[in-house]
Amino acid sequence: MKEVMAIIRMDKMNVTKRALSDAGIHSMTARKVIGRGKGKVDYLLLKGAQEGYEEAINQLSPGPKLIPKRAITMVVPDGLVEIAVKTIIGANQTGAPGDGKIFVLPVLEAIRVRTGETGDTVLDELETVS
Repeated sequence: MKEVMAIIRMDKMNVTKRALSDAGIHSMTARKVIGRGKGKVDYLLLKGAQEGYEEAINQLSPGPKLIPKRAITMVVPDGLVEIAVKTIIGANQTGAPGDGKIFVLPVLEAIRVRTGETGDTVLDELETVS
């Protein structure tokens, strides 16, 4: 089993949830985060400043800005990792900087607290993989 963690745009959360659910991946955790990639310019902020919006002009500073994003995390069986990654890319890829990142990490064990079950059997998406 693997943990798939994705950092995506805030406005792509509902589309991503729907796409993952349609792909058979229903269980996930989501949280609001702020951060930045290698880009040093928030292009929407820059565009707003160029168009004369006072609030955008006030936010421009010499240092890089942290951008609000969503982090979603799910643990899936090995057989669903490729589907999860392709689904997240399909729901989030715009071709513009800031589309996000996906990380795939190994998971050594999973334990269902209620029953004490362990391993792949605790994953809700196990029925999807055959």
